[in-house]
This record gives sequence, structure tokens and C-alpha cells, in this order.
Amino acid sequence: MPTYQYEAMDRTGREVKDSIDAATQEEAQQLIRQKGFFVTKIAEKAKKTRKTAARKGGRRKKKTFTIGKISTKHLCTFTRQLSTLQDAGLPILRSLKILEGQCKPGVLKNALGDVVEDIESGQTLSEAFSKHPKAFDRLYCNMIKAGEAGGALEAILQRLADFKEKAQSLKRKIKGAMVYPIVVILVACTIVGFILYYIIPKFEAIFKDFGVPLPRMTVMLIESSHFLIKYFYVVFLMPFLIWIFIKLLYRNRTGAYVCDRILLMTPVMGTIAEKSTVARTMRTLGTLVQSGVPILESLNIVKETAGNAVFERAFTRIYESIREGETIAQPLREARIVDDIVANMIDVGEETGELDTMLNKIADNYDEEVEVAVESLVSLLEPIMIIVLGGIVGFIVIALFLPLITLITKLSG
Repeated sequence: MPTYQYEAMDRTGREVKDSIDAATQEEAQQLIRQKGFFVTKIAEKAKKTRKTAARKGGRRKKKTFTIGKISTKHLCTFTRQLSTLQDAGLPILRSLKILEGQCKPGVLKNALGDVVEDIESGQTLSEAFSKHPKAFDRLYCNMIKAGEAGGALEAILQRLADFKEKAQSLKRKIKGAMVYPIVVILVACTIVGFILYYIIPKFEAIFKDFGVPLPRMTVMLIESSHFLIKYFYVVFLMPFLIWIFIKLLYRNRTGAYVCDRILLMTPVMGTIAEKSTVARTMRTLGTLVQSGVPILESLNIVKETAGNAVFERAFTRIYESIREGETIAQPLREARIVDDIVANMIDVGEETGELDTMLNKIADNYDEEVEVAVESLVSLLEPIMIIVLGGIVGFIVIALFLPLITLITKLSG
């Protein structure tokens, strides 16, 4: 007799997961209803045969060795494709097999192979996804779980795809805007390093041969050249050492809080970091609330995905306040991590029962403000880079020509 795994709700609204033996699925549903449960999901439990085991073994052999997590771009594409297939009416298992077949070898393909096996053995999609945190984070799994419980998996997948795409779009715009100044700075550093390493020593030899008295600017330039030649490895390792130091600081809660607080206080860059974090957290919270995830669980997920220790600490206080029966707006206002208009909009959203709509509107507004702030930063960096680079080049030219002028005057006299 087949065994059916089911999910149901009892009279109090509590979720029940169990299995039952019955000749047909209709008979299984009748038996479950006789227990006083309302069936939300039911599926026949697959029998583990030698053929199945062999298929699983074969599937495992096809796995490739991978390091790291799935890229956000690939996850966005997968979510949108899965949403489209579900909207077209395909069964979830067939949709996953199609997407697994077209995936390139990597973290996602390995994860999908295991997910297909887990679903064939009777597990839910959210349970199968939760076993692969490198591919599907907690936010992703909780939204899928909410969609399964509410019987609206297609709508949840569309919402999740929209959320991932908007987050990826904002990140791409910020990275794209920073490419130009970073390239200019790298090229400028390379040219200055070349001058200090190869050109300055030749001028120094000329000055020594003719015994020209050197002004202070020229001495400073020559000393800089000596330092670069003697400790060139330190110069190359310095950015890497600074990066490691910052990473070690972020491993400590106090160090991470101090670094993020300094970042938020930095002119222009702090504004971009603050507004992008507000946009991301508000959109995450709005999407989770809209998907039916409980508010306390949503706040826990938002806290973990904030990416800023200052905001994490603030959301921890908000979580504790809501557990004590308060609203979101008041502790958010006291945390002083957002503008008053944001707290007021959330307050109105809570009063009218449109919290998810308000949160998404806040995220949209802050996305636009981040774009403006990034454009302002790029516009501000261009004249600053011109002034700084012009000053460096001017200093080098003046420092080299002052002794040459003295030399020419000495030779002509």
C-alpha cells in the first residue's frame, strides 16, 4: 500500500506534517479529514528501490568540485526561469529537472541535483532548498516555505525573482559607477610608480655628477624614489595587508560596529552606504511580510542580511521591542538609522495594514536616492582626481626642474 506524506492545518491553525498509508490519494485525503485536519499539500512518498539508488549514485558521480557560493546573477536567472516555468503550469519536479539540465557545472547544478532527489523522496521544496545554504539563503527558503503554506508558490517565485533582480540592479549600478574612478586611480598610481622607480634615479645621477645643490622638494622626491626601490614589495603588499586587517576587524563584533560606524560617517560614501542599506533592508522586510512570513522571523532574516553592523544592532533592538508588544516604527525612530519620514511611513503602514506596500515604496525611493548619490560621487571625484593628479605631476616636474635650472645657470655662467 502506498504511503502519502502530507501537510495540513488543524482547527487552531497549527501546521501538521505526517504520513499516512492509503490505497489512493483520495482515500488518504478522506482519512486525514477524518482526523480533523485541513490538507494543504499531499504527495506519494517515493519508494527507495535499487533502481532509484543506482540513479542517485549516478547523479552523485556527475557532481563537480566547487568552491564558494552561487553568484547573485545566476541565482536571479534561475529564480526568474523557475517562476516562468511554474507560471506555465509545469510540475515543480519537472521544472527543476529542466533547469538542472541546462545549468553549467557548478554550485547551482550540484544543489539542484540533490534538490530533485529530495523532492522525489517526498520532501518539500523549501526543505530541499534549506539543505544548500551556499545556493539558497535563509531569506530564499523562508519565502518558498511561505508560498507552499499559502498555496501561492508561483506568485512567491515571481516576487522573489523581482526582489533579486532589483537588488542585483542596484548593486550593478554602484559597481558600474565606481569603475571609472578606480581605473583612473590605478593608472595614475602605475605611472607615478614608474617615474619614481625608473626616471628619478637617472636624474639623481645627473645631479650628483654635476654637484648641483638640491632644494627640499627634490630631496623629498629622491627619498620617495629610494623608499619605493628599497621597499617595493611593501608598497605592493600594503593594499592586501589593509584588506586583511579590515577583514579581521569585521570578525569581531565591536570592530565591525566601529568600522561600519566610521563608514556611515564618511562624507558622500557614508550617504551611499546608508541609503543602499536602508533600501535593501526595507525591500527585504517588505517582500517577506508580503509573502506571509511572520514579522519576528522576517526581522531576524533582515538582521542577518543587512550587511552593516550598525543596522544589525538596530534591528536586534527592534526585534526585542516587537516581542514586548511594541510597533516597528517607534524603536526604528529611536535607533536613528533612518530619516523621520521613513519611520512615519512605516507607522502609517502599520496603522492601515499596508506595511508591505509602504516598505516597498521606501525601498523604491531610496534606490533612486542611491543612484543620485552615486552620480554625485562620480561627478565629485572627477575634479578631485584632476586636482590631486595635477598636484602630484606638478610637484614632480617642479622638483626635477629646479636643480636643472640651477645647473643650466651654473654652466652658462
